[in-house]
Amino acid sequence: MSLPQVTIREANENDLTQLCDLLHILFSIEADFKSDFAKQEKGLKLLLRSPTSCILVAESDKNTVGMCTGQLLVSTAEGGFSVLVEDVVVHPHKQHMGIGTLLLKGMEQFAQKYGATRSQLLADTNNTKALDFYNARNWNKTQLVCLSKKH
Repeated sequence: MSLPQVTIREANENDLTQLCDLLHILFSIEADFKSDFAKQEKGLKLLLRSPTSCILVAESDKNTVGMCTGQLLVSTAEGGFSVLVEDVVVHPHKQHMGIGTLLLKGMEQFAQKYGATRSQLLADTNNTKALDFYNARNWNKTQLVCLSKKH
């Protein structure tokens, strides 16, 4: 399938509704999270306002068809920055067209801009399609597990 005309750009506040819609799609397949428009909008606004975060948007025919978020973290193992990549989602009707790959490449550019030497990515262990996608793009499983605690 050929790649549609797609633009990858940084998100802005005008994108919030469509980004929340994409997060709804993502969270509907992730066991650990529930879709909540108000919470997702609040989180996206925090990312937009943070100088150490990036939200990338994939746009096709003036529609937001994909997104990816990243945040700089200090890695003691690396002795510098790493990027935590989350919320990689492409609308189901636009998958298998190379859009997810473009988003990840854009996030690599964000990482390089800040001298990050590694990126980390969280993915649902039951989302085999996503895991296969990341594996095909040279993302490697580690021996680490993500633990979570509510406050």
